[in-house]
Amino acid sequence: MDETLEELFAVIEDRKETLPEGSYTASLFTHEKGENAVLEKLGEESTELVLAAKDDDHDEIAYEAADIVYHLLVLLSMKDMDLADLEDELESRR
Repeated sequence: MDETLEELFAVIEDRKETLPEGSYTASLFTHEKGENAVLEKLGEESTELVLAAKDDDHDEIAYEAADIVYHLLVLLSMKDMDLADLEDELESRR
């Protein structure tokens, strides 16, 4: 899996474990925001990605796609999954 994704996932896992104050990522692992917030963000960002694609706005497409990937990684972490789970599923689709 891409090194950038591995590093980002490691940061997410660290924030999940240490819950540093003031961290948006950490707040997603507490009752303050929680799983529903992540699921809502995935839906919101998906809609924004579709709109950016319809406008053919490459910068906005990259931005919204990154938001989706980030929140997807948070969700995987919440469900005690890791990048290998995602990679295995993607491999099975070749």
